[in-house]
Amino acid sequence: MSLKLGIGSIGEGGKHVFNHNRQIIHLGKMGKVEEAIRIFSNMTHKNLVTYNSMISVLAKNARISHARQLFDKMSLRNLVSWNSMIAGYLHNNMVEEARHLFDIMPERDNFSWALMITCYTRKGKLEKARELLELVPDKLDTACWNAMIAGYAKKGKFNDAMKVFEKMPLKDLVSYNSMLAGYTQNGKMHLALHFFDRMTEKNEVSWNLMVAGYVNAGDLSSAWQLFEKIPNPNVVSWVTMLCGFAKYGKITEARGLFDRMPSKNVVSWNAMIAAYVQDLQIDEAVKLFMKMPNKDSVSWTTIINGYIRVGKLDEAREVYYRMPCKDIAAKTALMSGLIQNGRIDEANQMFRQIGGRDVICWNSMIAGYSQSGRMDEALDLFRQMPIKNAVSWNTMISGYAQAGQMDRATEVFQAMEERNIVSWNSLISGFLQNNLYLETIKSLVMMGQEGKKPDQSTFACAVSACANLASLQVGKQLHEYILKSGYMNDLFVSNALISMYAKCGRVQNAEQVFSDIEYVDLISWNSLISGYALNGYANEAFKVFGQMLSEQVVPDEVTFIGMLSACSHAGLANQGLDFFKCMIEDFVIEPLAEHYSCLVDLLGRMGRLEEAFNTVRGMKVKANAGLWGSLLGACRVHKNLELGRFAAERLFELEPHNASNYITLSNMLAEAGRWEEVERVRILMRDKRAGKQPGCSWIEVQNQIQHFLSHDPAKLRPENIHIILNTLAVHMRDQYNIYDMKSAFDIL
Repeated sequence: MSLKLGIGSIGEGGKHVFNHNRQIIHLGKMGKVEEAIRIFSNMTHKNLVTYNSMISVLAKNARISHARQLFDKMSLRNLVSWNSMIAGYLHNNMVEEARHLFDIMPERDNFSWALMITCYTRKGKLEKARELLELVPDKLDTACWNAMIAGYAKKGKFNDAMKVFEKMPLKDLVSYNSMLAGYTQNGKMHLALHFFDRMTEKNEVSWNLMVAGYVNAGDLSSAWQLFEKIPNPNVVSWVTMLCGFAKYGKITEARGLFDRMPSKNVVSWNAMIAAYVQDLQIDEAVKLFMKMPNKDSVSWTTIINGYIRVGKLDEAREVYYRMPCKDIAAKTALMSGLIQNGRIDEANQMFRQIGGRDVICWNSMIAGYSQSGRMDEALDLFRQMPIKNAVSWNTMISGYAQAGQMDRATEVFQAMEERNIVSWNSLISGFLQNNLYLETIKSLVMMGQEGKKPDQSTFACAVSACANLASLQVGKQLHEYILKSGYMNDLFVSNALISMYAKCGRVQNAEQVFSDIEYVDLISWNSLISGYALNGYANEAFKVFGQMLSEQVVPDEVTFIGMLSACSHAGLANQGLDFFKCMIEDFVIEPLAEHYSCLVDLLGRMGRLEEAFNTVRGMKVKANAGLWGSLLGACRVHKNLELGRFAAERLFELEPHNASNYITLSNMLAEAGRWEEVERVRILMRDKRAGKQPGCSWIEVQNQIQHFLSHDPAKLRPENIHIILNTLAVHMRDQYNIYDMKSAFDIL
């Protein structure tokens, strides 16, 4: 769709041109593009400033194609016109288009060169930026050098940044602050402090960078010490420190600082209100909001967001309607509130009414559809989106993963031009959530091949995949990689390692990881207890449970699943019943189906089948497959065909394609000599399994996970298996003098 704009002759006078130009710029900042276009189209006289302003407004509001249309229609352009268009491409991350325009410019100034270098550095194309820097005619202009320094520093390439810094013919304060920002924004505070101390001249920006760096690093003590030394702190200094206190939950200190401020502007008021909202003290936030001498759109939007965060949608809507000038941020906030309350269709109606939607607005609506499992509608919006960012793509990957459509999630992932760590983690966690454990580990390997470094989320997912595969060797290699990467202090990673070692039968390793954690949480305790239960160490589970209580840690539902499981594996029926009673009476925890499943398993193992069945009939929650599976297994062991048939029928309803349930019942019927019923069950199983994926098994061999599908011609044939087994039998006889092994293999 082309943009219809009235093109008048440039340079024609008009007494209202100046005011119209200001209006266009103001409306552009407010995101009201359609109104800006209307004013532009109705202007009878336009000058170069009018056109340049309109290009800037369109480009900054995701209308870059329309901006280019207007640029191409201009009969007269000046240097500002060219720079405005390049800046528009920069704003929309369109480097190649910016470079093409840069190359055909009739003339360039220092700003043109700095813009193009910034284009490359923001996209991470540092070599191209450096090549361009070498071509800059005015070597004394600091803007290009500073852009290059900032680019290197942002990527953590401090040595390269320092080389450019030292090579500069002239350095200004921006040069020093660009280097300093690189250190502080990458958390290299020891390097930042060393550089800061060497700076002969400092301004408020320098001091504020250091305070912000310490705040982001979580070192509030150092941030405060530095803040108190600032010669003349400006409002940014105060707000930075205030936000630091708020970020780490020190609301009292934040309010004390706010009250001490010599002068407060709108930003400082908004920061304090946001601090209360972040701490969910919405009433305090509203009190402060009501005292504000002057409110801007951020003030109103913060209160709207505050009400939404505490679930008060009606109050948020009331504030929205009272808002004098509703901008896109406020509309998006209310739209997000509707989404959070499950009112997706109402949110969509609001979305359709928002003019000049920004990327946040689009992403919020796409996320709403994704979280509701409405992926067709999410995809439709995604395709309509004029400019997509990484969040847009990642939201689609997560949405498809949540919907169990990993093939579609993979397609979206592969279509991305640039993937960040969130993209990889969305895909990897999606594989894990959908029980595709081999793909989880393969994705981690591919990630490394693309030069991307995993973070704590990646490691936690990969370790969990190893746990589910019982892949000890790969898990141990991951453990070593985690140690080298410095993520052993991450609680999520450590907890995943405890589970991995426990599921691989290495309880001592699990204990060691647990003991190395400085501050364990409830998940750590539960992981260790579940590990003991899984490996039959009931007494150790009891001991850890007691230690947990002695340290004032309150158990939850998962804790008792572990304890009941430990009792079940050890055949301790009475202790299990005591724990079940303790959970309900002492800790007021409502039993879940998983608790009943453990209880049924425990009673079933002891042969108390009628008691187990009565437990199922008397429970308040809906029985799941695990529970009926426990009962069926117990019936098979104790040859209770009548009760076993009943449990099997319930399982056929819950998981009709699970072959093991049919096989168990079939075996029970065969043992009872019910051959006609055996045939009926096997026919039923074939009908239910028709068209389903074949069974899959895996084994870890020489640090690699090999998987096998039933009837897979690519794998070893039966005759090959016989040869290998016979060879092993001969070897075992030779080694251990066991001469009766042949009969064990003859049945295969």
